[in-house]
Amino acid sequence: VQLQASGGGLVQAGGSLRLSCAASGRTFATYGMGWFRQAPGKEREFVAAISWTGVSTFHADSVKGRFTISRDNAKNTVYLQMNSLKPEDTAVYYCAAGRYSGIRTMISQYDYWGQGTLVTVSS
Repeated sequence: VQLQASGGGLVQAGGSLRLSCAASGRTFATYGMGWFRQAPGKEREFVAAISWTGVSTFHADSVKGRFTISRDNAKNTVYLQMNSLKPEDTAVYYCAAGRYSGIRTMISQYDYWGQGTLVTVSS
């Protein structure tokens, strides 16, 4: 599986962005998907995950109520809708795919990674 993340950019605090992650391969619908982020000088951290059906989702406390993960298996794409953005959301955002059906929150549980897309939130 190859993953291509897009949609990052510069936005003012309080604004919104939608990240997309397009996947290659016919087995996308069998993968659990996740979004992680890495701010400058910090470790990569979990943001959100979604099961292969899209029925189950889980969001980190830091983004709960502001970010929403979703997927469209017909388009081989997973999304991260980000609202009410804060300067502390500034990071490179990575999408990841794992060979499982449920929710996973640890980096080691994912098998494939996209290249990352930069989100910068100005105050």
